[in-house]
Amino acid sequence: MIKKATFLTSNSDFRKCPEPTKPEFAFIGRSNVGKSSLINMLANNKNLAKTSGKPGKTQLINHFDAEGKWWIVDLPGYGFAQVSKSLKSDWEKMIKGYLTSRENLQATFVLIDSRLEPQKRDLDFILWCAQNEVPIVLVFTKADKLSVSKVKGNVNKFLAASQTIFEEVPLYFVTSSTTAVGREELVTFMAELSEEFDSEN
Repeated sequence: MIKKATFLTSNSDFRKCPEPTKPEFAFIGRSNVGKSSLINMLANNKNLAKTSGKPGKTQLINHFDAEGKWWIVDLPGYGFAQVSKSLKSDWEKMIKGYLTSRENLQATFVLIDSRLEPQKRDLDFILWCAQNEVPIVLVFTKADKLSVSKVKGNVNKFLAASQTIFEEVPLYFVTSSTTAVGREELVTFMAELSEEFDSEN
């Protein structure tokens, strides 16, 4: 478990992000998928990432320091945020520049709402990741909102849809920010990748 996590810095330009000296994990998803809540759950700190009932709260690349060992990065969401076209364009350039340029990025966690059937915006985004060789891990959120069988059904439908993009089904985790389902598995996975990064650098 992450015992201590603190805010580090925010940037609108990926080139101004911290020097890539520590392993880094990025979180991204549609703007109402529960991204900030998931980060807070993983960090065991409900006030770490700012949550809001209004989509589009996250507008910058936000770095958080976890245990002094690695960085968690909260990226702006894609999808329903009620913002201008010019701002959406700026976000897109910022996000894509970040994802394709950060050499210390160990994994990009793409958050998917487990309550929903496969959504075109999510599939379009993971297709872009595949085309640009951005390694992703799927994280299904809000698993406490439906029965286990219904969540499993939606997860399997999304994984089946993703097979039209990837040769192999992506690694995935099922989580709930409310019940902390998936926290131990996800944090353990991040810790293992961090150890690999440290051993190679």
